Amino acid sequence: MENLEQNNEQENSNSNGEQPAVQTEGSGERQRSARAEEYFKNRKQKFTGPRRPREERGNGENPAQAPGAQHPSDGQHGWHTNIKNAIEANKRIQQNRLNTDIKLNHNSKATVRITPLGGLEEIGGNITVIETQNSAILVDVGMSFPDDDMHGVDILIPDFTYLRSIKHKIAGIVITHAHEDHIGAVPYLFREMQFPLYGTPLPLGMIGNKFDEHKMLEYKRFFRAVEKRRVIKIGDFEVEWMHMTHSVIDASSLAITCEAGTIIHTGDFKIDHTPIDGYPADLHRLAHYGEKGVLCLLSDSTNSMRPGATLSESSVGPTFDTIFSRSKGRVIMSTFSSNIHRVYQAIDKGVKYNRKVAIIGRSMERNLEVAMNLGYIKLPFGIFIDAAEVAKYPDNEVLIITTGSQGETMSALYRMAVNEHRHIKLKPSDTVILSSSAIPGNEGSVSTVLNYILKAGANVAYKDFSDIHVSGHGAQEEQKLMLRLVKPKFFLPIHGEYQHVSKHKETAISCGVDERNILLMEDGDQIEISSRSMRKIKTVKSGKVYIDNQRNNQIEEDVVMDRQELAENGIVIIVAFVDKQNKTLLEKPKVSSFGLVSDRDDRHFSEEMENVLVSFLQNANKEVVENKRMLENEIRQVLKKHIFRALKKYPVIVPTIFVQ
Repeated sequence: MENLEQNNEQENSNSNGEQPAVQTEGSGERQRSARAEEYFKNRKQKFTGPRRPREERGNGENPAQAPGAQHPSDGQHGWHTNIKNAIEANKRIQQNRLNTDIKLNHNSKATVRITPLGGLEEIGGNITVIETQNSAILVDVGMSFPDDDMHGVDILIPDFTYLRSIKHKIAGIVITHAHEDHIGAVPYLFREMQFPLYGTPLPLGMIGNKFDEHKMLEYKRFFRAVEKRRVIKIGDFEVEWMHMTHSVIDASSLAITCEAGTIIHTGDFKIDHTPIDGYPADLHRLAHYGEKGVLCLLSDSTNSMRPGATLSESSVGPTFDTIFSRSKGRVIMSTFSSNIHRVYQAIDKGVKYNRKVAIIGRSMERNLEVAMNLGYIKLPFGIFIDAAEVAKYPDNEVLIITTGSQGETMSALYRMAVNEHRHIKLKPSDTVILSSSAIPGNEGSVSTVLNYILKAGANVAYKDFSDIHVSGHGAQEEQKLMLRLVKPKFFLPIHGEYQHVSKHKETAISCGVDERNILLMEDGDQIEISSRSMRKIKTVKSGKVYIDNQRNNQIEEDVVMDRQELAENGIVIIVAFVDKQNKTLLEKPKVSSFGLVSDRDDRHFSEEMENVLVSFLQNANKEVVENKRMLENEIRQVLKKHIFRALKKYPVIVPTIFVQ
């Protein structure tokens, strides 16, 4: 404080060295304030005030300029002598930086059409057609899971009706990543039509496994393995694969360029800065295209309801370590078979704690084998044992990696839980890790298998640990980053139910996308885009085809509907012999019902149906009784109405009438 006062005294000294008169604290403050005001006034006059004539200035001074006029060198080197000019210049720069429209080619009248045939108003079944007048490509060909009321249906695949109509101009299929909801329907498409199939090695390897299963080895000749960051010409399109982080190795976003402009398709994504393989998302390429100008962005909406950012896949490792260190018996870990990095982390912890590893589940074995053969992960083969060898080792030296995290009744984990697995039976000392979240629609199945595991006495690690599973989809902050990097003129949110794409629309608006430039699509909507406009032009046929996985065959829609009706309303079968002359029953009819009344009420129900039939025959026209087909139809309607009045059900009625 003393030094500060001394400095103030020195500043207040006169030019001749005389000390000023003694001042009070208040008067000193006023004088300092006055000097500061005079200083800034002089500075303002220096930059904006009138200039002296040339002859009055020294040789080193710059030419005169009018107040407010720009200096000849202002902006040429990125700096300004006038701060106001710099502010205006920077404002223009920021506006231009964010204005994609000025980067697009408005001289071109070219258009491109985008048609999703799956992946909207659902989770899964992703397939999108992108086409020009002369050429088309497909982005992914995925499957989805059936609802509970689709009895006997194992998977759903997209309806390929529209593809048949444009088959002549499809130049190829481009694959973003190796998840089933993006590649699962490829074999079913190739049974009918084949095209060059472009993708990075892991997706092609997993599709190759499917072709092996379906005995379609000859179609592997259509595989085209691509390099990331290298543009591939496919029909009218130039396609670049850009590395993206997700819950499966070797995922990609796509830059698809045609005459109309560039379309960015994110595929499934999250922005993981610390991925297991050390390869973060290629944000630089996304930014590169954003600077060039992007016509349209199609972006993953799965986690659009979730604020913040999704945790890194590497955050699961410490949780596994904690569980392994506490487990005294066997550890059984179940996750998606395609989540190779999750499986790798579990095996890594198993090796750390001196456990042998048994891989159980056909899809898990195949996917891990492909990843190891292609060099994505490296593990010593000596750590693996067969399921039949598990009993030879102490429980605390065994790790079992298995399928079944979604409660599938045919999965290895489910069979272990219900004591039906050939080699593995659950015991109280086991720790079961479910490292996944339930796919929408599978919540009931997951709950069922959880109950069976707990009944077997095993310990379950599921939602007890917040980091036991992390999503592979970006939350709102990652979606914002994608929007800001790409800076699209038009935006089409994809992958998810309506609530997801609607929320993603809100996020896009908050990131500067014009609301008029956003469309919320449904499967079958065909969107036409040019540099000036985006509009829906028509709706094409879309939907689902039902597949029985046991036979790898299609189930017709009417069969599924019949099954639904039988499950909901039951069936009544009636066999009767009718005397057409007297319009009477020749003998007591045989009535069988299923799914309608209990066994103890069967007899009463049969008598009731007999009485209804007798009453109908007595009042029936002779023409009806003599026409067997007409008689059966009339009996079917009469019985259906009666049963609905009594039981409020419309069962399937199957009458077999013999007229004599």
